[in-house]
Amino acid sequence: MKRPWQIALAFALALAVLLAAMGWISREVLRLDRAQAEAKRLALREENVRLALWRMDSAVAPLLARENARPYFVYASFYLPELPYAEMLKDVSTHQRVYAHLPSPILVQTSPYIRLHFQIGPDGRLTSPQVPPPSEAAGGYALPKYVSAKTIAAARARLARLEKIVGREALETALAVRPEPMPPMAAAAQADLQQEIQDPSQAPQQERPQTQARRNVQEWQARYQQMTMMHRDINDQIAGNLYAFGAVGASVMRPVWVGGELLLVRWARIDGADHMQGVWLAWPAIRRWLLDGAADLVPQADLAPITDGPGEAHARRLAALPVRLVPGKVPADAVDGLSPVVLSLVVAWACVLAGAAAVGVLLMGAVALSERRGDFVSAVTHELRTPLTTFRMYSEMLAEDMVADPDKRRRYLTTLCAEAERLTHMVENVLAYARLERGRASDEAERLTLADLVGRVRDRLEHRASGTGMELVVEVPEEAGSVAVWARVSAVEQILYNLVDNACKYAASASDRRIHLTASLAAGGTVLTVRDYGRGISRAEARRLFRPFSKSAREAATSAPGVGLGLALARRLARDMGGDLVFDRLDAEGASFTLQLLSA
Repeated sequence: MKRPWQIALAFALALAVLLAAMGWISREVLRLDRAQAEAKRLALREENVRLALWRMDSAVAPLLARENARPYFVYASFYLPELPYAEMLKDVSTHQRVYAHLPSPILVQTSPYIRLHFQIGPDGRLTSPQVPPPSEAAGGYALPKYVSAKTIAAARARLARLEKIVGREALETALAVRPEPMPPMAAAAQADLQQEIQDPSQAPQQERPQTQARRNVQEWQARYQQMTMMHRDINDQIAGNLYAFGAVGASVMRPVWVGGELLLVRWARIDGADHMQGVWLAWPAIRRWLLDGAADLVPQADLAPITDGPGEAHARRLAALPVRLVPGKVPADAVDGLSPVVLSLVVAWACVLAGAAAVGVLLMGAVALSERRGDFVSAVTHELRTPLTTFRMYSEMLAEDMVADPDKRRRYLTTLCAEAERLTHMVENVLAYARLERGRASDEAERLTLADLVGRVRDRLEHRASGTGMELVVEVPEEAGSVAVWARVSAVEQILYNLVDNACKYAASASDRRIHLTASLAAGGTVLTVRDYGRGISRAEARRLFRPFSKSAREAATSAPGVGLGLALARRLARDMGGDLVFDRLDAEGASFTLQLLSA
C-alpha cells in the first residue's frame, strides 16, 4: 500500500496538470472571446456610422435643396417681378403690370445654419442680398418695413469678414475641381461581398474588416447617387424655368471649403454675364445639429472637413457636404457584459474546482479511513495476541496435568473465562458496528419503563464491575424509574456495558472504585449517566473519543486493553434508537457519559 504522502503527491501532480490545461484553455477561450467582442464592437460602430451618415445626409438635404431651388434673381435685395417674367407678361397690358419692388426672400428670412448669402459679379465685386445698397435702404425699400437697421448692420459686418476670406478667383479654383464619381469595386471585391451576403460563414475572419469597408463604400455610393439625383431634378427644374430664356440660368450649388469656411457656390448666368452666387454656411451650428441628431448612434463622434478633394475618406464621408464622420469609441456597455463563453468558462472552472475539492476530500477520507482500519487491524492483532497466548499456555498446562494445585488450577480457569469474555465482547462490538454500517439493527425497539430497562441490564454490568474489583452503584429515583421509554434492550445493554467496561479499565487504579449508574429526567426525555472517579479525559483525547478505529497498535500496547471502537459503537447505537451519547465531564475527577433516551 502506498504511503499517504505518495497518494497526496500523485493527486497534487494530477491536479496541477488539470489546472494547467484548464488555464491554457481559459486563456485561449478568453483571447477568442475578446477578439469576438472587439469584432462585435467594430461591427456595431460601422453599423452605427452607416445609420448616422444616412441620418445626417437626410437632415441636411432639405437645406441644400431649398438653396438650390432659389432662382438667381433673389440674390438682389429687391427686384421687379417683370424682369424675370417679361416673356410671361408680354400679353398683359402695361397699366396692369406691377412695378413695385419686391423684397428678396433671402432679405427677410433667417436661418441659424446660414450666415450670409452672397453674389460675386463679373467685375469681382462681392455683394449680399441681405446688405441692401445704400440707395435702396435709404429709399425705404428695406427700412423699416422689411428688415431692421440692426440686422442690416450685422449682415454688413459678416459681409466685410467674408471679403477677407473669399474672392472670385478662390471660388473659381474651388469650383474647377469636378466631383469624381466613386470608382467601381473590383470584380473580386464584388464577388466576396456577394458571397458574404449569401453565406456569411464562408467569409474569412481576416477579410471581415475589408468587407465592412467595401459595404461602407457602397453605402456612400448610394447616398451620393441619391444626392446627385436630387440635384439633377433641381437643375432640370431650374433649366425648364430659366434656361428657356437663353440669357439667364444657374447651375447646382456645390459645397466647398474656402479659407476654413463651408460655402455653397454655383454659377449663374444673368444677361449673358457669369455671376457666382453662394451661401456662407454656419458650420459650427450645422456640425452641432448633425451630431446631436446622431448622438444615440455615435455619442463620441465628430465631423471633420475634407479639404484634399472629393475622393478622400469615401467610406465615412457625407454625400451632401465635404465632411467625414469620425466615429470615436463605441460605449463599452454597448457590447460588454458577461458573454455566454465567459459564463460557460466560469461554470467550467467552478465544476473543476468543486470536483477537485470533492476528490481531494474523498481521497483524504479514504486515506484516513485506510489508516484507521490499518490501526484497527494492528490493535486487534495486539489484543488477540495476549489472550490467545494465555489460552494456549494455560490450556497446554492444564491438558498435561502440569498444575497439581487445585487453587492454581481454579485461578487458571478463571483467567481463561475472563479472557474468553474479553474476546467475546470485542467480537460483539466489531459485529455490531458492522451491522450498523450495513444499516441493519439486531432487534426492534420496545416500550418499557426506565426502572425495568435498568433492571434487565444490571446483572451483567455488576458482573463486569465486580470482575475487576469495582463497585457498580445504581441510582434510579422513583419519579424517573416510572417513566416509559422506547429502546432496544440489547443496544442499551451494549452501550452501558461499553461504558462500564471503559470505567473498569481506565479507573482501576483510582482510590474511589465506584462506578455510578444514575437515571434522571431531562428536558428532551430521560437520561442514564455512567460516571467513574479515575484519572479523567483530557481535551485532546475528548476530541477523538467517538472516532472509530482511533487506537493505533502503539497506543493499544501502552494503554488499557481495547481497539478504540467501543465509544464509537455506543454513540452509533444510541443515535440509531433516536437518542444520543455525549461526554459531559472534563476535569481530573473521572469521566462522565450521558445516554439520552426517547420517552414513550
